[in-house]
Amino acid sequence: MAHVRKLIRDNIKTTLTGLNTVGYNVYQSRVYPMHGAKLPGILIYNRSEETSYDTINPPRLQTRRCEYQVEVYVKGVTDYDNKLDQICLEIEEALFADLTRGGNAKDTRIINFDADFDGGGDQPVAVCTLTVEVTYQVRENNPDVSL
Repeated sequence: MAHVRKLIRDNIKTTLTGLNTVGYNVYQSRVYPMHGAKLPGILIYNRSEETSYDTINPPRLQTRRCEYQVEVYVKGVTDYDNKLDQICLEIEEALFADLTRGGNAKDTRIINFDADFDGGGDQPVAVCTLTVEVTYQVRENNPDVSL
């Protein structure tokens, strides 16, 4: 079995693959080079995870809050904000269609948005990052089964 964190990351990738604006340019990596035919595109990766214990006796029940970064890349010489906002609209609608991430999570929330622009290269690239917090529960001795 796979760790629930991976199952959720896979679900996010599947959920975001095929959006109108990015099509199949969705990758699970923080080091995947984003340029050319891969734009517009999305990168998905884990950033951090916080664990709290809900029971005292082992094996303890854990509630985990994992942050997934969803980075959106677009290129062009105008209209960055509108392109990023359109892709974010599609991402939010897709993510909120199933807050349980295929039955693996208790909740999904977008908790942050950041945008940045890079004017270097042949065409400028705009990047925005949505921080998606997913809450799920496991037993400490069985992190491959969500509760």
